[in-house]
Amino acid sequence: MAKYARSNPLSLAVLVCLLERPMHPYEMATVMRHRGKEQSIKLNYGSLYTVVKALTKAGLIEARETEREGRRPERTVYGLTEAGHVELIDGLSEILSTPAKEYPRFEGALSMVAALPPEDVLPLLEDRCTRLEVQLIQQRTVVQMMLQQEIPELFCLESDYAINQLQAELSWVRQLREKIASGELGGLEGWRQFAADRGESL
Repeated sequence: MAKYARSNPLSLAVLVCLLERPMHPYEMATVMRHRGKEQSIKLNYGSLYTVVKALTKAGLIEARETEREGRRPERTVYGLTEAGHVELIDGLSEILSTPAKEYPRFEGALSMVAALPPEDVLPLLEDRCTRLEVQLIQQRTVVQMMLQQEIPELFCLESDYAINQLQAELSWVRQLREKIASGELGGLEGWRQFAADRGESL
């Protein structure tokens, strides 16, 4: 279960919520959304309830009580167990200290880019640059709003990281596009020939 908790950011987010105080799943989701965590963690109610069930089964959290408001269904309030606290500390420590190989879709597509003619790739990269610029504006807006609400910088770190990642990718994609457009990319002629040969064989 430890590996599951560490490989699933939503699991760790649940443990962090319960480190503060016992909560029911709806409250956990509300707290995460209020803090903008859906920007960095895939959050929906279905997956949240699945995670809560798995964490309970693993003994990392436990049901503490049930509560009811008006005519609403009963809600189970969960708390962090000692094992859950240990897993939270160990899991976060491992993730923060140890780079792990991830498999982004864009990186995978770059490894197969020769399947498309260079002339087709140029506008696709331009489209990506435009979308990255939009995402940068959105992320900067999120950070600006958080700072205006006097949310400490500590709680904006993931957004700051995302901004720097987007900036780095945008710069790299622009350089790649320029190399292709100017003919400076190594292997470009072979790429064009490969594309031409594949086109003739279709």
